[in-house]
Amino acid sequence: MSDRARITGHQISRTVRIDVPRERVWTALTEPEQITEWFGDGVGFTALEVGGTGSVDWDDYGSFPIEFTEVAPLEALGFRWSGIPADALDEYSTHVRFSLADAGESTDVTVVETGFETLPGGTRYRRDRLEQNREGWDVELDELAIYLEG
Repeated sequence: MSDRARITGHQISRTVRIDVPRERVWTALTEPEQITEWFGDGVGFTALEVGGTGSVDWDDYGSFPIEFTEVAPLEALGFRWSGIPADALDEYSTHVRFSLADAGESTDVTVVETGFETLPGGTRYRRDRLEQNREGWDVELDELAIYLEG
């Protein structure tokens, strides 16, 4: 199962089935040296716990601050993150939640990104951000699957 990301209202969602156990997916979502194999060029955070902060960095785009909102090992990981390069989270941030579910010997990984309706900048800006991030999750989750499945 690897449909493309969908926009519904002001929300993006996508589920991919990855042919590895849930523990392996969790590690790829939470260990900085593994995150950079599929998401960003640099990742660091203070602690993997609610309230922990850090950033995801792309060499060509800049630094995107994050703050963890949910850490449920092997089940769900949530964070707010800046949609634009910034020094701190601000009114341009959205919320991302990964959830993991067993699918036989595989794992269904679902990402849902919300909060676009509260972004400043008006309807056109919000729709552009939705579309950019939808395309981004298509690429990033494909890269996660490729990384984990070898």
